[in-house]
Amino acid sequence: MIKVAVTGNIASGKSEVQNILVEKGYKVLDTDIVAHKLLNEYGSEIRSIFKDFDISDTDGKISREKLGRIVFTVQKAKDKLEKYIHPKIKVQISKFFDSNMSEKIVFVSIPLLFEANMQSLFDKIILVYANDNIRLKRLIDRNGYSDEYALKRLNSQDSQDKKSALCNYVILNNSDIDRLKTSVLETLTKITQDGLN
Repeated sequence: MIKVAVTGNIASGKSEVQNILVEKGYKVLDTDIVAHKLLNEYGSEIRSIFKDFDISDTDGKISREKLGRIVFTVQKAKDKLEKYIHPKIKVQISKFFDSNMSEKIVFVSIPLLFEANMQSLFDKIILVYANDNIRLKRLIDRNGYSDEYALKRLNSQDSQDKKSALCNYVILNNSDIDRLKTSVLETLTKITQDGLN
């Protein structure tokens, strides 16, 4: 089994790549969904970490939007959350691998691959790359963020160029969905060929 990480900075298009892989019949674990479930599962522990902040929505549940704004503006809070949640995500990735041993290739969508230092879990790494100005526009259009806050989100992660040097494959996503699909299929062919060599 070839274990492939799909990573990329915010608004690069990881979700679109993930959707294409699922359409092609591949098993994909979305660690954003895993993290969301963990927030609910370990709500009391998360609340104790953020006891000095309001992180509840109108229903009394943990608000990902509020949590996100705190995490991306208070470094100490970000570090605490990641130290708590990353080991639990790692466990879920291992379970995903174990339950899909019969698959030839499996994928894990993991935005903070390098920040969480989890690259050793994988055989191959794909970086989804989009120019910074394109990502900024996507963030503002998609999430309704202010220019200042969108820039803060962009700058909170290591640079794409730094990450690209650490990856086996780079999928450019500066164009439309058809071009992206072509790039994903080309990358799948390379992964298969590399796995056979």
